Amino acid sequence: MTPKNLVIILSDEHNARFLGCRGHAVVKTPNLDRLAARGTRFDAAYCNSPICVPSRASMATGRYAHDTGFWDNAAPYDGSIPSWGHRLREQGFGAVSVGKLHFRSTEDDNGFDPEIAPLHVAGGIGDLLGLIREDMEPRAGSPKFAQNVGSGETSYTAYDRTITDEAKRWLTEQAPAQSAPWVLFVSFVAPHFPLVAPDEFYNLYQDVEIDPQNFTEGLERPNHPYYQAMLHNIDFDDHFDATSREKAIRGYLGLCSFLDHNVGQVVDAIDAAGLSGDTRVLYASDHGEALGKRGFWGKSTMFEESAAVPMILAGPDVAMGQVVDSPVSLVDLFPTVLDCVDARQHADDADLPGMSLFETAAGKSADRTVFSEYHAAGSCTGNYMLRKGRFKLVYFAAFAPELFDLIADPLETRNLAEVPEHRAKLQELLSELRDILDPDAMSEVVKQHQALRIAQAGGRDAILNQGDFGYSPAPSKD
Repeated sequence: MTPKNLVIILSDEHNARFLGCRGHAVVKTPNLDRLAARGTRFDAAYCNSPICVPSRASMATGRYAHDTGFWDNAAPYDGSIPSWGHRLREQGFGAVSVGKLHFRSTEDDNGFDPEIAPLHVAGGIGDLLGLIREDMEPRAGSPKFAQNVGSGETSYTAYDRTITDEAKRWLTEQAPAQSAPWVLFVSFVAPHFPLVAPDEFYNLYQDVEIDPQNFTEGLERPNHPYYQAMLHNIDFDDHFDATSREKAIRGYLGLCSFLDHNVGQVVDAIDAAGLSGDTRVLYASDHGEALGKRGFWGKSTMFEESAAVPMILAGPDVAMGQVVDSPVSLVDLFPTVLDCVDARQHADDADLPGMSLFETAAGKSADRTVFSEYHAAGSCTGNYMLRKGRFKLVYFAAFAPELFDLIADPLETRNLAEVPEHRAKLQELLSELRDILDPDAMSEVVKQHQALRIAQAGGRDAILNQGDFGYSPAPSKD
C-alpha cells in the first residue's frame, strides 16, 4: 500500500445508527454518506470504554484502559504512555491536532505538534464526582440535561465552528508545505450534549414526526441490578416530559446534521487544496448516545447505542462502497495510522491489541474479537464487553452476565446467557475475556485506585460539595 497522508475526523457521542448510509429513516448526513460511498464502512465498530476520557486515551495509546490506568473521567491521558503521535514524530512524520482532545493538559507532551484550539479536562482534573461508585445518589446536575435542549447556539457549537475553520486553514496553508506524510486529527464536540442545535439544523427536523419506537420509548428499562443502580445515579430520564423529550431528540438530530456539515467542509477543503489523491480520511466517534433508550441518556453502557461507534475509511487504496461486518474498535487506530503513512512499529508496541483497519477491510480478520470496559460514573462494579461474530458478551463483576445475538436480536432484548443451547458460546466468550484480564480482580484494583483519588481530593463529602459541572467547558477564545 502506498504511503499517504491521513485526516482523522472524530466526533463525540455519535450513535452509530444515526447515519443515512446506515439506513436511519430520519437523520440527514449527506456528507458522511458521501464519504462512505467513497470508501469502506465498518458496521461492527466499538469504543474501548463508553465514556470520553478513557475512550480517547485508548485511541491515543492503542491500549485498553485497564492496561494504562486511564479508566475514568478523572484519569486523563497525560502523555506518559507513547501515543501514535509520539511514534510518528520519532520517525519524522507530522501529527497535528485541531479541537477536542480531553487529555490532562496542553503542558503535557501528548504527541501532537501543535495542538490547535485544544479542549482538555476541566482544571486538568476532570470529573471527580464519577469516582464515587459506592452508595451512589442521583447526580445533582441531572435536571440540567433535560432543561437545556432544543434550538440555538451553545459554547460547543461555536467551538465546533472554530475547529472547522482551523482545520480548513491548516489544510490550505500548512499541508502543502509538508515534506513527508502527515496526520491531521480533527476532533469535534457535536453531537455531544447539551442537545441544542443551531436553528438551521434543528429546523431540518421541525416537521418530522418523532416516532417513539425509533427513539426513546421503544424499550423498557432493564431490571438488571447493575443498570438499576446506574439509572438511580444518572437519572437524566426522570427529568423529561413529553415536550422536552421531543426537543432533545430534534436537538440531537440537528447536532448530527451540524456535525455532518462541518465534516463536509473539512473533506471539501482536502479536495480544494489538491490533496485528495494523497490523503485518506478516517471518521469515527469516541462513543455513542443512548438518547433515552431503556431510560439512558448519554453513554456509559455496553448496549449498542452507547458502546458502538460509526467508522468510515476512505481514500486511495480503500475499497469504495464496501461494508465490513468484522468487529473493529478504536484501539485499531494506532496501527492504522502507522500503516497509512508506512511508519515502522516500535518494539515496545508489539503487544498492542489493535489491528490495522486496512487489513480488516481486506478481509484478514473474519474471526476477530473486540473488547470494551467501563469503570466510571454510575457503575457500581466493573463492566466488560466482548463482540465476536454475531454474539456479544456483557460481563458484570459480581452480577450475572448477559449474552446477545446481534443478528437475530439487534436491539438486545433477549438475554441468552441462561439458554441451554447457547451455554457453549457463553463459556467460549467468558474464556476469551479471562484471557484478556481477570475481570473481577481488575474491578477491585480500579476501585482501590479511585478510593485513593477520592481521599486525595478531600474525601467523598468534599467532592459532593463541589457539585456537578455537567461537561467540560469549551476553551476560551482569549
